[in-house]
Amino acid sequence: MTTSRPGGRDRPPGERGDLLDPRCPTRQLLDRIGTKWTSMAVKVLAEQAPGEVRFAELRRRIPGISQKMLSVTLQSLARDGLVARRVEPTVPPAVHYRLTELGRSLEGPLSALRVWAETHMPEIDRNNQLADEPPPTG
Repeated sequence: MTTSRPGGRDRPPGERGDLLDPRCPTRQLLDRIGTKWTSMAVKVLAEQAPGEVRFAELRRRIPGISQKMLSVTLQSLARDGLVARRVEPTVPPAVHYRLTELGRSLEGPLSALRVWAETHMPEIDRNNQLADEPPPTG
């Protein structure tokens, strides 16, 4: 399988693309894993790793996420092989999720990003306050 480069040239899988090109597979992956909901879902699942978390429990532990958004997020993570899904044939079905080994490898980088955000939030808040102040009149 090959993927397209700008200009119509093909390249083998695994070859780095151009992150600035909207068609770049790496850029598309970063779009999927860079969402707040993905970060939160991975965090909750990592806390239980290697165990499983039921859908309803995930929803309870991620404040503000809708059922639809959680479903879409988990489907995307499962499609990428970051999350495994198991359905118990009960009425209603009990659906369980867990991080795969690949998904567990994502927790470190996402955790580092969360730590960076928490560390720099006061500075970011100050910069936003300064930007929102009216310009001095003179």
